[in-house]
Amino acid sequence: MHLGKAIRLERIINRDTKRTIIVPMDHGTTVGPLPGLTNLREAVQAVVEGGANAVLMHKGAPRCCHRAHGQDVGLIVHLSASTSLSPLPNAKTLVCSVEEAIRLGADAVSVHVNLGDESEARMLEDFGRVTESAQSWGMPVLAMVYARGPKVRGEYEPDIVAHCARVGVELGADVVKVPYTGDPDSFARVTAACCVPVVIAGGPKLESTRDFLVMVRDSIRAGGAGLSVGRNIFQHKRPDLLTRALAKVVHEDASVDEALALLGDEA
Repeated sequence: MHLGKAIRLERIINRDTKRTIIVPMDHGTTVGPLPGLTNLREAVQAVVEGGANAVLMHKGAPRCCHRAHGQDVGLIVHLSASTSLSPLPNAKTLVCSVEEAIRLGADAVSVHVNLGDESEARMLEDFGRVTESAQSWGMPVLAMVYARGPKVRGEYEPDIVAHCARVGVELGADVVKVPYTGDPDSFARVTAACCVPVVIAGGPKLESTRDFLVMVRDSIRAGGAGLSVGRNIFQHKRPDLLTRALAKVVHEDASVDEALALLGDEA
């Protein structure tokens, strides 16, 4: 592996556990300033205090939340965008380059592909160009790959999720982000077919913190490398404590009950 890429990967993935807690904060472009992300600096500070390994955001956001003090955190710059106002919200467009992300101080870049969408061909072409450029710079690529289109029978179906993950691997991603399939046995089939770390997406905000922690624990038991989850973390009433609880599960193999004890009445 390119030495620069190895060093950068260690800034977003714990070098000892080989696992990671990534908190995406790119939602503002897609749906506007969600609760929990109105003040980006406060949002970043909370998850960093809890032990997040990296945050993920669009290129203009780091200037709003660079803290210049306290514990460091990895920065993943997201290269893809679309908005919920578009007639084609699943058609992602490149809005940043690998070179621009490097100038911003990024430790990795991410790209989003929706398989099955009418614009799949262009998104795959963009993905290929990103991984080619990133390889030449030693820049890690996280690929968010989902199945969303008229022929998709269920985006959480294990075979479909495994297909998404394998596309990410075969087109050059260093980390793949896919939905959780709902149980450890089926998710193990996803991770077994990948030679790079696989992290789970969060999806809609869950009502139960216990259910969220169980999902994370089960995904790790199935061979997952952690999570890349936004709303279920930054919209929690104590994102700092929740991130700390997640770190216990992800990096210390703690039980769900042990993790919940860190939250106390804030669970």
